[in-house]
Amino acid sequence: MSVEPEELGRSGEELAALLKAVRKRSGLSGARAAARCNMSQSKVSRIENGKVRPSLVDVEQLLRAFDAAPALVSQVMSLARLANTEWQGARGMRRKGLDKKQLELAGLEASSSEFRFFLLSMVTGLLSTPEYIRASLAHIPGDHSKTIAGKLQRQQVLYDRSKRFTFILTEQAVRWPLVGPDALAVQIDHLASLTHLPNVRLGVIPMTVPTGPAPLNTFTVYEEFPRTGQRHKRPLVRAAAQTIHFTAEEHHVPKHGGGTGSGQGGSQQDDGSSGRGHGGGGTDTGSGGNSSDGSGPAKK
Repeated sequence: MSVEPEELGRSGEELAALLKAVRKRSGLSGARAAARCNMSQSKVSRIENGKVRPSLVDVEQLLRAFDAAPALVSQVMSLARLANTEWQGARGMRRKGLDKKQLELAGLEASSSEFRFFLLSMVTGLLSTPEYIRASLAHIPGDHSKTIAGKLQRQQVLYDRSKRFTFILTEQAVRWPLVGPDALAVQIDHLASLTHLPNVRLGVIPMTVPTGPAPLNTFTVYEEFPRTGQRHKRPLVRAAAQTIHFTAEEHHVPKHGGGTGSGQGGSQQDDGSSGRGHGGGGTDTGSGGNSSDGSGPAKK
């Protein structure tokens, strides 16, 4: 999908005007809307006046505060994804600050209850050891201490029993020698230990399993449960491409690994530390995203 720069500019202006109109229709003042979203009133004002381009998480929070109808949410989020397209590339995220991206992802993870990851080439940040994370950022100049700390802090979400996680990984991802043999053994052992968490499912696509003619790409699906405990009709998909198609065939997934599947669609990393992406969204991986091999984390 190609997007002209003029269209991106118009989408930003339209998004600002639409958010302001929806807020007024909801009967909320700017101060009240800011309080519901845990934002400053000045930020809400800048968003509505087009002075600040809101992230997708910002837009989602505002729409929840406005109690917007599902059809309106779909319309506004489509516009928000288009408006944010030019800011989602790896270079843009690096300019913004990789540590800032961790805060944005943490907010998205806090508001979601179910997560599904297809991780193709490397271990995702939620599953990585500190040494693995450092290695995934080593090719980017600068001090990454805040980014590493942010990634490690985000891992606490795995221990929230109210949330469920499914990770589908390729064998290549776990075998990729991003770190030395000893550190890689520790990383694989860490993956195995996480499978003991009752809310975490981890499956591996062995290299011997045919995946079809289309190339595979990393993506993440975030699904939010309302306070009533019922699921939304449609989960939120974060991917680089504007559209995505995924198919998975599950045969038998033992508690500690296994599993087969195939996927095709768009991909983007969470902080641009490796790989490239475009479009409105991104998965949480810092350098690719996958984990586990058929014989590594599947065995203790």
